[in-house]
Amino acid sequence: MKIRHDMVSCHVVRPSQDGSSHEYLQLRRAQNDFMGGTWQAIYGTSEAAESPVQAVLRELREEAGLIPIELYRVDQVSVFYIAENDTLWHCVPFCAIVDRAIKITLNDEHEASRWVPAKDVAAHFMWQDNFDAIERIETQILKNSLAKPFLRIPLG
Repeated sequence: MKIRHDMVSCHVVRPSQDGSSHEYLQLRRAQNDFMGGTWQAIYGTSEAAESPVQAVLRELREEAGLIPIELYRVDQVSVFYIAENDTLWHCVPFCAIVDRAIKITLNDEHEASRWVPAKDVAAHFMWQDNFDAIERIETQILKNSLAKPFLRIPLG
């Protein structure tokens, strides 16, 4: 079995229309790509000598054309196994907050995008690590917990 630790994920969040809640971005993977046709958060791997923060900022730009207003680490590490290549992955999750009016520009890895209201997350995300990350985002970042300043990653 191989063990890899160079994957990152990012839950992109924007305020809801009325500002009372939030919405989470999902991208539908292209049919010919790994897990084609499924709706996912942003995932990617670090390039040589690239930190997880550098990787997630690059993946945001490449996959959706996004530059976040704020960036946070999520207080967990996702671990999952992929049988096809006998690999145990360790994935560092992030939360990117973007302006509501930002335009999504997809790359060829994806064929569509959608915003999921926070109240509908359970019906639209499929992995337990997504539910866990979103719960932490809701309680530790979006509700201004004591941990929030320590999870924030300075930009620029």
